[in-house]
Amino acid sequence: MAGQTRPTPLHALTPGIPLLSILLATPFLVAVALFFVPSRARTAIHWVSMTGATAMLLLSAAVFLAFTPATGGFQLDEQYAWLPQLGITLHLATDGIAAPLVLLTGVVIFCGTLVSLKVTHRPKDYFILLFTLVGGVYGTFLSLDLFFLFFFYEIAVLPMYLLIGVWGSSTDFGTFLRTKEYGAMKLTLVLVAGSIPVWVAIIATFLQAGAGSMDLPVLAQATYSRDFQLVFYPMFMIGFGILAGLFPFHTWSPDGHVAAPTAVSMLHAGVLMKLGAFGIIRVGMLLMPEGAAAWAPVLLVLATVNVVYGALSALGQTDLKYVIGYSSVSHMGYVLMGFASMSIVGVNGAVLQMVSHGIMTALFFTLVGVVYDQAHTRLIASFGGLAQQSKLVAVMFAVAGFASLGLPGLSGFVAEFLIFVGLFERYPLFGALGIAGAAITAVYILRLMATAFFGPANPKWATLHGPNRSETIAAVILCASIFAVGLFPSLLMPAISVGVASLMSTMLGAG
Repeated sequence: MAGQTRPTPLHALTPGIPLLSILLATPFLVAVALFFVPSRARTAIHWVSMTGATAMLLLSAAVFLAFTPATGGFQLDEQYAWLPQLGITLHLATDGIAAPLVLLTGVVIFCGTLVSLKVTHRPKDYFILLFTLVGGVYGTFLSLDLFFLFFFYEIAVLPMYLLIGVWGSSTDFGTFLRTKEYGAMKLTLVLVAGSIPVWVAIIATFLQAGAGSMDLPVLAQATYSRDFQLVFYPMFMIGFGILAGLFPFHTWSPDGHVAAPTAVSMLHAGVLMKLGAFGIIRVGMLLMPEGAAAWAPVLLVLATVNVVYGALSALGQTDLKYVIGYSSVSHMGYVLMGFASMSIVGVNGAVLQMVSHGIMTALFFTLVGVVYDQAHTRLIASFGGLAQQSKLVAVMFAVAGFASLGLPGLSGFVAEFLIFVGLFERYPLFGALGIAGAAITAVYILRLMATAFFGPANPKWATLHGPNRSETIAAVILCASIFAVGLFPSLLMPAISVGVASLMSTMLGAG
């Protein structure tokens, strides 16, 4: 049925091409190429960076198109022996869950590179770190060997420290200063701390399986006792959940968002937080279905707090980026609620929500960056009538905002609808609380727009103007993506539904 959407898969037209390893190698090769470009040659740095970002976008699209929903399972399989004595192999493959996230990564890094062309302080070093980070993201989404999945997971996180600490910005609240160094250190320490239980659980799973392999499909065939799953599944859930912004370990995220430069905020909210959610579903739920079912009520409660508390916190913020930062915490709560529903419909919605949230937060931070780079402030109360200075920024901010609050026709509506359907099947009270969170989202988004973009214009900002050409292209791409997913969810849902159905059938068979 779903396979009819792509009767001639891309990989059938390009047999024998190691598409996944080419995609994985591209960001690292671009980073290496930048090492040989003189630091003062800004034009060459921009040319190499944009060429690499374009290649990543095209290759990401190729990977998504090469996935055949009618076939299902893991596809485009590639394996390269690394340490066979320890059962470690670079095993790359994609399925219906990973393929849309790979495409999302390609879109966000392309738009983030466009936005970053205005970076003037050590641009060469900036792009090297940025592409190294993206290489880690691709590796996490594509790796089926747990050693390499964890290896790339760490590569995706660690460059954030320098990207925020060197190129970020500090926030002055009047009574105290929240420095970029503070944001960078807090983010790094919390995320590294979250990696510890993940690594412990990976080693325990490897030893318990007794298969002599770190390969995820091999480990999934092993039998783990219920007691083992009850102990080690929460290590995956909390360890990965920290990167997904899981309450009460979420406070690193808004501070990291606010301190980061624009493109890093885009990748942080748009892609990095998805790695945590992806880890829960790819590793925790697949390997330990009984543990996932037993701990689902706990995850559901914490995720619901994410939604409501994140929305209320966003409602009380006075800084544009903090609003979006706490909004991200809230919307990632919907993803975790979908997982906790243990429903095929709910998990489908959660995966689609990862894509939707990634696009709209990338658009949010693009537009906030346009305003901040000119005004050098993000205090909402200091603005007013910004739509008179740039109608384009106002319109696109409204698109991102309406997608955030779940307006029909935009990406957020479809994803949240599926999550709510999955929740109301078993947990109607939590479904109602999720809808309450959406209502609060409408309040803070509409109030922010009314205060900052409409009403009487503040003469202080009369010289502000709209985005430059690169920023405009990035914003238009992201805006178009929101409409595409909202109006044509069938572009993604055949792949997602096959991936989720395969996961849930494995869980039902095991548990």
